[in-house]
Amino acid sequence: MSKDAPRTVLEFLVRESDHTYGELSSQFNSLAKTLGVKATISDRHLRRLASGQNTGEQHPATRRVLQRMFGRQIDELLSPYNEHDSISPVDESDESVGISGRIVTHTVEGALSMAAQRARQFALSTGQVGLTAEALDQIHQDVHELALAYPQRPLSEILGDLVNVQDIMFTLLEQRQRPQQASHLYFLAGVTGGMLAKASHDLAEPHAAMTQARTAFLCADTAGHDGLRAWLRGLQSFITYWAGRPHESVRYAQEGAEFADRAGNSSTVWLAMNEARAWAALRNPANTTAAIRRAEDAWDRVQPDDMDELGGLATFSRARQLYYAADALAWLPDEAAEAERYSSEAVSAYSDPSRPEWAFGDQAGSHTDLAISRIAQGELEGASEALAPVLDLPPELRINGIVNSVDRVHRALTAASESSIGTELQERIELFTHTPLKALPR
Repeated sequence: MSKDAPRTVLEFLVRESDHTYGELSSQFNSLAKTLGVKATISDRHLRRLASGQNTGEQHPATRRVLQRMFGRQIDELLSPYNEHDSISPVDESDESVGISGRIVTHTVEGALSMAAQRARQFALSTGQVGLTAEALDQIHQDVHELALAYPQRPLSEILGDLVNVQDIMFTLLEQRQRPQQASHLYFLAGVTGGMLAKASHDLAEPHAAMTQARTAFLCADTAGHDGLRAWLRGLQSFITYWAGRPHESVRYAQEGAEFADRAGNSSTVWLAMNEARAWAALRNPANTTAAIRRAEDAWDRVQPDDMDELGGLATFSRARQLYYAADALAWLPDEAAEAERYSSEAVSAYSDPSRPEWAFGDQAGSHTDLAISRIAQGELEGASEALAPVLDLPPELRINGIVNSVDRVHRALTAASESSIGTELQERIELFTHTPLKALPR
């Protein structure tokens, strides 16, 4: 490295920006004011950071604004510059950069990492300016649209909006709001955090997923919203089920039942179905079928609340119940015929993408469960036919749950008798799982 080479990544980006330190410190202060963040920086302080002389812990507000300006985590900005690393300068013509106030996220994983860090900061330093009714209505509408879009669109299309909405709400909640508006904001922040937990799960990042879910539950507690508490416990049960921790999944589902009983929303059914799947993964048929019956009976008591009114990911439908029942029974070889019945009904329920409850992940899961149930009954041609639409999914839709479900088909084929059909299907599965969403270049 030459003598005049940048000492840190930040110094490299500053040089590439064609701005002086004085101009950049002014941009920092303007951005902080726009965000309502109490943070300022002098050109001298910025120069010391860029030179690597100031390696101490930076104030959280300073970190957030610097991360906004340069689109990178603070640890990366202050790390030593390596001329062999590929570092793309921030494109100032991009509307998502700097003082425009939108978060820059160069990778999906980077966006989730930033969101998880932001959630953690908020959980550790909550503070409580006035927000207009129109602004609050707009935020509510944004969350509503995201809840509807999440199950039906690729994650790459909505992740940036999710991260931005969460950041806006956390920034507002760190200011002083009127109690009723603060409660509504905490509710919406909890829902958004739950969706970001699902996003982390979809990218096979269970640690980040649980970080988001815990902070979202903090928001639900602060809002005093039992329906949101129940939904979030269901989400934690969902995440741990797919992470291969069925005992935890059962525990979260059972912990959520008390909140669901008080709220009466559709999470009552979701929690029972989550418990059914976890018990099935533990090979406990008695508890599995009991939980499925409990979920069916719960529909008579469901009273939709404001969680259910958000729709999409925030509610639980009868179509999803069919899929979850099929997914649970597919674990149990003696229930293969019943699993085929439920999965066939679920495939039919998800056959029309124009229906509001349609979800590409649940549709794919229904097809994989149908394939597993047919393999258990020796119908390999029927299994191949059931799985075909899933194997045609483009990589941007190959979320963690779908890849795991397809892998379950592979394991079922391994346990079945060898055949040319089974071998060919396994090869197609291996090709499919080789390129999950997480593996895509960003």
